Amino acid sequence: MEYINNASTGAISSGSGAVNKILCCECGVPIEPNASNMCVPCLRSHVDITENIPKQAVIFFCRNCERYLNPPNEWVQCTLESKELLSLCLKRLQGLRQVKLVDAGFVWTEPHSKRIKVKLTVHGEVMSDVVLQQVFVVEFTVNNQMCDDCHRTEAKDFWRCMVQVRQKAVNRKTLFYLEQMILKHKAHENTLGIKPNTGGLDFFYATDAHARKMVDFLQAVLPVKVTNSKKLISHDIHSNSYNYKYSYAIDVVPVSKGSLVCLSKRLTQQLGHIAPVCLVSKVANSIHLIDPQTAQMAEVQNMAFWKSPFEAICNPKQMVEFVVMDVEIIRENQRKTFPGQGPVSHRHTLADVWVVKSSELGINDNTIHVKSHLGNLLKPGDYVLGYDLREANVNNADYEKLNADTVPDVLLIKKSYDKTVRKQSRNWKLKHLNEDIVVDTDIENEYNEFLEDLEEDPELRQNVNIFKDKNKQQIPVDTNDMDDPSVPRITLEEMLDDLVLEDEEMGDAS
Repeated sequence: MEYINNASTGAISSGSGAVNKILCCECGVPIEPNASNMCVPCLRSHVDITENIPKQAVIFFCRNCERYLNPPNEWVQCTLESKELLSLCLKRLQGLRQVKLVDAGFVWTEPHSKRIKVKLTVHGEVMSDVVLQQVFVVEFTVNNQMCDDCHRTEAKDFWRCMVQVRQKAVNRKTLFYLEQMILKHKAHENTLGIKPNTGGLDFFYATDAHARKMVDFLQAVLPVKVTNSKKLISHDIHSNSYNYKYSYAIDVVPVSKGSLVCLSKRLTQQLGHIAPVCLVSKVANSIHLIDPQTAQMAEVQNMAFWKSPFEAICNPKQMVEFVVMDVEIIRENQRKTFPGQGPVSHRHTLADVWVVKSSELGINDNTIHVKSHLGNLLKPGDYVLGYDLREANVNNADYEKLNADTVPDVLLIKKSYDKTVRKQSRNWKLKHLNEDIVVDTDIENEYNEFLEDLEEDPELRQNVNIFKDKNKQQIPVDTNDMDDPSVPRITLEEMLDDLVLEDEEMGDAS
């Protein structure tokens, strides 16, 4: 080993004396003494601190759900060149534990090349006190592999948990409302499949946690009753593990918007002495009732309903059309009130209305006097839908206990418009969980009634995503030349633009 004089090499001086330099044993370059007696380039050529780090690796990608495999069995959602994907790639390199990672970043590659390149900068210690820095690139090959959830989805018959939603009612408007609530809040994201069934829907899930999440959502948006059960599929006696299939039965309240109900005497007292025969104005997380004769409102919570359940004595299919002959508004000072009366609706106006059945118009002059809450909507010559309790076949124990003198002959429910004109001018649409839900004529008529309720009730529209119908011309409300300007409509400001992916058309154009 040859040492160099301080004068010829310019040795570094300090307070304690000069530091001598030596020649590299490989190339002869003057260096400061170290344990290897080699310069950094020669030391790097002899020692590779990345020899235990693989320069190529494989990661797995599911094309169906677009997730990457995080071993051993976790699938995570990552976008290209994201920190989540970088963390996933670094976990695949086992040799990184022997060096110190200084920097890491992506090298740009074509998105469709199925290659991901990561540039790494590491520090490694050699010869006990010499630290080397090295930069290298690791290439990851993206292989396609279907995840377990997508396997279950493709199998279609594999499920561990099922949520059965049922409603024992003649009208399905409450189920249509529930469908739109699920779509708006994306509560069906974890479902393996959705199957329409008689009186409701079936939701299938891979885990019990996802099913419980759906059950909690249903309990939050509608008054429901939940019943659960489980069935043993298999049992391993060696590991004492069990395999169950879980089922949740959801019973939705058997009433819908527009149904006429009869309350028990005890329930009417709890609701501010509302009339026993009242109308269901809305079904949300609770049942909203209104007395058509006094406009008194009441709200029945979930627990209160199942303690004292009631059914509809008349459904919207039994409505009869009447013609309004005369309307006389009842002033505020003329209303009859009593102590303990519940809240009164300010959206409605009480009026004395004289009506005649449309089928009897011109045949006889049997004018019927009705007290109605629709005084702000009706005028002579209008058509209105209502229930004729004189001809209704009601089979209800609470209704039979009522005094016949206190039961009104006719109750008016809502104003009637031309259904054909409303359907032709409807320039919006709704999305569905399953396109097979609306199939036969009865369900289609009930679905059209639900769409009419959306047009008439602004509060109901707040919980529904309404989309523009691209197949129909979008006409502003002010310029619409319909015969009746009082027909309720949905404005363009309340509609959403439907996202349509036109990849095929773009491919044809190119």
